[in-house]
Amino acid sequence: MKIEYRRLLSHESAMYRAIRLESLEQFPDSFEANYQEALNTEKLKIEIDVENQTAEKLAFGAFADQQLIGLCVFVKNEDHSGNIYQMYVNKSFQGKNIGSGLLEAVIHDVRERFNITEVYLEVAQKNESAYHLYKKNGFNEVENAISQVTVMKYTI
Repeated sequence: MKIEYRRLLSHESAMYRAIRLESLEQFPDSFEANYQEALNTEKLKIEIDVENQTAEKLAFGAFADQQLIGLCVFVKNEDHSGNIYQMYVNKSFQGKNIGSGLLEAVIHDVRERFNITEVYLEVAQKNESAYHLYKKNGFNEVENAISQVTVMKYTI
């Protein structure tokens, strides 16, 4: 199975919406957003950004046979840093290094596109598999005052 990692194109916003809703429904404790609220929202913020190809908000996908099976959103900050949000891989494709591939693709792209030196993300403390994925890919914990999540940083 060949996996393609790339930025979502404007006409793929419906694919983004579908996998985002899937992620919220499948893993409600892993995201700050709520499935029912997102379902009832006409257009999600990143869905609009995908349609408009907003330069500093990048939605990356992992595709298997033209099907979107993974998602990773990067948002550039005003300084030399950015944040990863909405990291998700469809359950049937988990454990196949697709999450690592998504992270590598995002970091490679933002390194070339922006003058980024640090990438941050938050992971729910009970989401051990995501935590280990991020650790394996070079993210390290930073000081954290929030009890429900662990903040991690990747230095470029």
